[in-house]
Amino acid sequence: MVQIWLVELLKGMGKLFLHPVLYYLVFLAGILGVMRVKRERKNFHIRAQDAYFELRQVFPLGLVVGMILSVVVVTAGITVPFAAILLIAGFTLLWSLTTNVRLMSPVYTVGAAFFTIILLAENNWSIPLFSNAFDSISDKVYPSVVVVLGLLLIAEGILIFKNGSKGTSPKITKSKRGQSVGAHEVKRLWMLPLFLLIPGDALQLPFDWWPVFHLGANEYSLILVPFAIGFHQQIKGMLPNEAIELHGRRVIVLGVLISLLSIVGYWYPLLSIVVAALAVIGRESLALITIMKDDSLPFYFSKKNNGLMIIGIIPESPASKMGLKTGEIITKANGVLVRDEKSFYEALQKNRAHCKLEVLDTKGEIRFVQRALYEGDHHELGVLFVQDEHKYKEKIG
Repeated sequence: MVQIWLVELLKGMGKLFLHPVLYYLVFLAGILGVMRVKRERKNFHIRAQDAYFELRQVFPLGLVVGMILSVVVVTAGITVPFAAILLIAGFTLLWSLTTNVRLMSPVYTVGAAFFTIILLAENNWSIPLFSNAFDSISDKVYPSVVVVLGLLLIAEGILIFKNGSKGTSPKITKSKRGQSVGAHEVKRLWMLPLFLLIPGDALQLPFDWWPVFHLGANEYSLILVPFAIGFHQQIKGMLPNEAIELHGRRVIVLGVLISLLSIVGYWYPLLSIVVAALAVIGRESLALITIMKDDSLPFYFSKKNNGLMIIGIIPESPASKMGLKTGEIITKANGVLVRDEKSFYEALQKNRAHCKLEVLDTKGEIRFVQRALYEGDHHELGVLFVQDEHKYKEKIG
């Protein structure tokens, strides 16, 4: 039995590379990176992260979370009809065409697939080339799909909490009064591979090569499915890491609630429909609440009378090596009070070999940082500020 499982696991992992969603996510992540770099260069004449940053975030954490969830799903014997896998992939591609990355959240792709399965089964509809997969579904409700939806919601919350605040992108925007203010934005795609048990022989045509094995009198196929998880949030009124981690915790709580309720669907299948709808409404409500809360707060990244607000730090720059952080305020440079970028860079020129800064951190406490400057170091230390009004107009003009 152990040998059978090991063989099927290896075969299922190998077939992951035949799934189009895997390559589509890589393509979309590359597009997001290029678009972000263009916007950052427009705002600051320099990019904060390289264009491959989003691409590097697609796999690592998602692979770990996916393998943990796979153990839960396979151990619990949760089976999902192959028709659901096909529809999830289809809706992932469809929602991506809206250019709204957030709609690639599992709650929208898996949720849409769940309700579509019910609609297809009720009307005895099928899809060309995959008629065998859709003919195998009955007119019953599949609570297992909602269980997977709840688990994926938990995974989404973990990814947002752990990875969402990493490398958020600074941007210049306008307040309602037309003043230049700063904000942070994150557009992220993750790939979460999940082993699923497919009941019966739905994969036989047109997938004759797919491994099929038996557990007792039941027949199953083991497939490794790449789920897409999309996330988009713009933060104006808080530190980006605090806002994103708060949002991640809320999504985790929603995911736990949906997972617990979805289990009841095995005894009361019709309740699964209510739980799936609750998942969609809940996830959309969290997004709306986050936007409304952020809009109600004053702009965090705005011009300050007591110094220069840092909106971003270039990785591997002198500022990064000095330990400067987003949201801190530089009050003095080389002993000179600074109130704008001009006075800041003039103060730096007083000593081109050494830089000493007085900084007001995000807790309101003063600290001092200093570093020797070397030939080849970034001439502006690698610090991004909210631009002066005339400089911002020049950059967008």
